Amino acid sequence: MGAPSVNGPEGAAGTVVVGAPPAAVVVVDVRAEEVGVGAPPELQAASTKGAPMTKANPNCSRRPGLPRIAASIAATGGGYGAPMATSRDITYEADGRTMIGTLALPDDGGDDLRPGVLVCHEGPGLDDHARDRAARIADELGYVAFALDYHGGGQPVTDRDQMMGRIGELRSDPARAFAVGTAGLDILRAEPRTDPARLAAIGFCFGGTLSLELARGGADLKAVVGFHSGLSTVHPEDARNITGKVLALIGADDPMVHAEERRAFEEEMRAGGVDWQLHVHGGAVHSFTNKLASPDTFPGIAYHEATDRRSWRAMVDLFEEVF
Repeated sequence: MGAPSVNGPEGAAGTVVVGAPPAAVVVVDVRAEEVGVGAPPELQAASTKGAPMTKANPNCSRRPGLPRIAASIAATGGGYGAPMATSRDITYEADGRTMIGTLALPDDGGDDLRPGVLVCHEGPGLDDHARDRAARIADELGYVAFALDYHGGGQPVTDRDQMMGRIGELRSDPARAFAVGTAGLDILRAEPRTDPARLAAIGFCFGGTLSLELARGGADLKAVVGFHSGLSTVHPEDARNITGKVLALIGADDPMVHAEERRAFEEEMRAGGVDWQLHVHGGAVHSFTNKLASPDTFPGIAYHEATDRRSWRAMVDLFEEVF
């Protein structure tokens, strides 16, 4: 594993802890089971066009053929103890397209306000990976979650050139990306159980980039989490608009998020005065959270169970801190 890009003390064998407040940079070797993180100090639009149209399954299930979701693993925090999650599709308009996202709610019979989490899918499009993460947030943490759609149609784009063209459009125009993300936030806020004062955004691959652009655009988010996320932006000076805490979780061997990009991200966060963390996980490449990711499908992507588990735990820890 290459040396970290900033100086810092060595931790236990297999773990390097780097950085000083207000930042924490963690480099995690695949063999390490525990990671110490320097504690940072506390720091302190566009919308959908018209009223959102809702398409809900009659029994409020996730999608046709997919019933209500019960927890498959023990709850990992959150304090609400939701036993199940129910989901429904919501159709809305953004960026001149008809988007179809998935809203997941804790099925615990309560009517109190809960934190809301926007979930932004990987580059190919909204699929069961992002939907399952939204359901897991509702199920395990008891939060409201909305998996937005930034391509349109609520399904993956099968033509790679078309997908990359769409991502290129949003990447080169942060204001447009912000508007697409804000349309998803509007759906999340519109849910009666969402506490609008406690919102976060998470994303995977380009979805992580979209989450970061929401924060750079000044969205009122308590936390932003990017999993194997693109970190670069055409307007790094916009980091000064970030009001919440930022957590980026990257594979050390990710060929799509190289060391130079990580260094530029560190410089951007410092210059913006952001409360930020960057966790670099040894042995992991791109798409480490997606069980279907395989280098046989595309070079440089692969599921990595240990990093998937540790990165989720890091997200939960941050949510417990800000919510």
